[in-house]
Amino acid sequence: QVQLVESGGGLVQPGGSLRLSCAASGRTFSIYTMGWYRQAPGEERELVAIVRRDGTRNYADSVRGRFTISRDNAKDMVYLQMTSLNPKDTAVYYCYAYSTTVTWGQGIQVTVSS
Repeated sequence: QVQLVESGGGLVQPGGSLRLSCAASGRTFSIYTMGWYRQAPGEERELVAIVRRDGTRNYADSVRGRFTISRDNAKDMVYLQMTSLNPKDTAVYYCYAYSTTVTWGQGIQVTVSS
């Protein structure tokens, strides 16, 4: 059992930055991969970034170079530092964790608008 809680979303102007945080609790020792997905209005949920227990990372092409995922294993937290935000980044962002199953956070809104 893993529980995930996101924070840090909100409204930001184009070109701005936000940092999302995700706190994991429960059986966190079992987590191998943590990361972020997002779902924009009318779109399918897509992978944004993941980071594995060993620190290796993957990014969606659309965010590579703008977003940075990081993980603090000691604190059972994962972060998504988002810079150079544009309106296409507007979505509900979901934290996830993978152990033997996938656990999703509740989702947090990020809106990029002037």
